[in-house]
Amino acid sequence: MNRLKYILPIILCLWMILPVHANHAEEGKVDAKEIVFHHIQDSYEWHITTWGDNHLTISLPIIVYSSETGWHVFSSSHLLHSEEATYEGFRIASEGKYEGKVVEVNAQGEEIRPFDLSITKTVLSLFINSLVVIGVILFVARWYKKRGPDSPAPKGFIGFMEMFIMMIEEDVIKSCIGKDYKRYSPYLLTAFFFIFINNIMGLIPVFPGGGNVTGNIAVTLVMALCTFLAVNLFGTKEYWKEILWPEVPTWLKCPLPIMPAIELFGIFTKPFALMIRLFANIMAGHSIILALTSIVFVTASMGPVISGSMTLVSVLFSIFMNCVEVLVAFIQAYVFTMLSAVFIGMSRVEAHH
Repeated sequence: MNRLKYILPIILCLWMILPVHANHAEEGKVDAKEIVFHHIQDSYEWHITTWGDNHLTISLPIIVYSSETGWHVFSSSHLLHSEEATYEGFRIASEGKYEGKVVEVNAQGEEIRPFDLSITKTVLSLFINSLVVIGVILFVARWYKKRGPDSPAPKGFIGFMEMFIMMIEEDVIKSCIGKDYKRYSPYLLTAFFFIFINNIMGLIPVFPGGGNVTGNIAVTLVMALCTFLAVNLFGTKEYWKEILWPEVPTWLKCPLPIMPAIELFGIFTKPFALMIRLFANIMAGHSIILALTSIVFVTASMGPVISGSMTLVSVLFSIFMNCVEVLVAFIQAYVFTMLSAVFIGMSRVEAHH
């Protein structure tokens, strides 16, 4: 029974991917690269599964603004029936720099991007996962609100959440920031649980899981920007003094501001590192799991012996990688929170006496 809970996610993952690519496997036309990128890239629909010739898909709303015709709101099903489908002057680009995106053709016959506010798969997954985060936090807060300080220690899910919160609060936020840590605790705790839950939901192969939210660089960019603002908007005078006029020999500051330029450059490299670290690790994890799973389809036409043995290898490695990715989901949330706390702590430096 204990083994089943580890094998079940892999079976579900194979069940979701198998109908989509089974026909191609029979014809020997499986493209592992296409399989991987199809599942990690954003899209205007949420494809759940394919059974025979029937596609179970959630068509998402496309919301675009054209400089010539104004706002347009319609279902993505109008554009996804074929590569040449056009609706209200818009279509999905099949190639070029806008491949996979909604485009329109201007008077010169060129493909241009309208202002796009569409609810894509990543956006919908972001909404769902955010509601999960809010629901979990409010559920825990409501439990504590009904208990007094003399109540016994919580058990079960509440105890599990308390362990997480106390670990991040005491071992990360308080130790890295110092005495002024409480003003930053709400943001850092929210960042931790937001990343952790999005990472875990991304490993679930069935709807509403499977969204590659933290593997999308736009999401990690916004999170890194939040840390950037928390560090630099609330930095102390001593922090800015160390950047603009650090305690180094004068010739390194004047007439050429060598050290101030380096310090100012460091202000932007820190959030950049946060953005790339989270994005690259999560996207790489999804890609590896999907690549291992695609071995089943790549070897399907190589005979029963090779196909059967490689399928077993694929399943075993996929189980291993899923277990590793659960650990990575926690580690990446922990590292992002810890580095954010370290950067904030550095900005709260006080004058030396």
